[in-house]
Amino acid sequence: MAQGTRHRVTETTDLRRTVDAVWRIEGARVVATLARMTGDVGLAEELAQEAVVEALESWPEQGVPRNAGAWLTAVAKRRAIDTWRRRERLDERYRAIAHGLAEAGDDAWQPIDDDVLRLMFTACHPVLSRESKIALTLRVVGGLTTQEIARMLLVPITTVQARITRAKKTLAAAHVRFEAPDPNEWGKRLGAVLGVVYLVFTEGYAATSGDRWIRAETANEGLRLGRVLAGLIPGEPEVHGLAALMELQASRFAARVAPDGSPILLADQDRTRWDHAQIARGRAALARAGSTGRGLGSYGLQAAIAECHAVAPSVEETDWRKIVLLYEALRRIAPSPVVELNRAVAVSMAVGPADALRIVDRLADERALKGSHLLPSVRGELLARLGRTEEARSELLVAAERTANERERAVLLAKAEAL
Repeated sequence: MAQGTRHRVTETTDLRRTVDAVWRIEGARVVATLARMTGDVGLAEELAQEAVVEALESWPEQGVPRNAGAWLTAVAKRRAIDTWRRRERLDERYRAIAHGLAEAGDDAWQPIDDDVLRLMFTACHPVLSRESKIALTLRVVGGLTTQEIARMLLVPITTVQARITRAKKTLAAAHVRFEAPDPNEWGKRLGAVLGVVYLVFTEGYAATSGDRWIRAETANEGLRLGRVLAGLIPGEPEVHGLAALMELQASRFAARVAPDGSPILLADQDRTRWDHAQIARGRAALARAGSTGRGLGSYGLQAAIAECHAVAPSVEETDWRKIVLLYEALRRIAPSPVVELNRAVAVSMAVGPADALRIVDRLADERALKGSHLLPSVRGELLARLGRTEEARSELLVAAERTANERERAVLLAKAEAL
């Protein structure tokens, strides 16, 4: 084995982290490649997971390959061929692969030529429920664990597992192949695709678990897919609204994390470190979303909120009243407990913490965010501003206990300790 070609991994925890990192970066492309080869999204994801298991077994001895993604793909392809051989269908599959390669050699036109995006459109097939589409796509495209998906969607892990299993079985039963739908069918799938792209970005923007506050590689993949979609469907305002939202949020990445990896909250960020070229791109995309004459959708409204932050010289000088109005509009077209919680934060800045606390307490009574760290985190901040120190400290400790992100937990515990 050539020196420098492979890096020895000795600790089990280090190996697990390495494999997880490789999967987050390369997983979607590995699955997309296998889906193109097999024509079966469910089988492709299973083969990729088998390759991950083999990596955990062989990399401690062999070391991590320089091109880990290619290694996983090669192993998964071998397993696919073994599977076909066992099923006595190898010749048939070889013919199918050869036919596909011949078509590719003829430069056959594909309406969606990005493998990962094609995988998303396949996983968001109309035969699946919206919940199943999102769970399956987050798993096979976002590379997220069932635990992470459950935390994002605020549902039990068993529910996510059932949705993913049911989605795979449904696609197989309906003989849904890995191929781009005709453009006239995109509208049936676009809403789910946009939702998953943003959830992938959000997981990178503020990781639900682990020891990193930001997973830039995950967020950047979501942003890349959003840009591709904006070029693919230029007449759809929500596509540009989503692209604008992600550009504006990603512009703050350099200022959101300290050199030691600890989070830097909005009020403490050095705004000169924000990417102003990216802010300009985001504002241009938002203007394009508004120029269609069809009004802003949920992503466009969220982008308009992000724009208010992007152009403000400081937290104090932010147009919080405009942000409250934008949240009022957002809660009417896309109501959710998280939107209402964010509206409460804006109200606290525009009007005061007492009015905001009433909104948060109503959410608590409704138990809409049961088990989430978000509500006690915001409630603790509001109680602290109202001088109710002991209550605030208790809420922040609850929030710290509930979050699975180590960096976020440290921030919440520090706030509680400061009280």
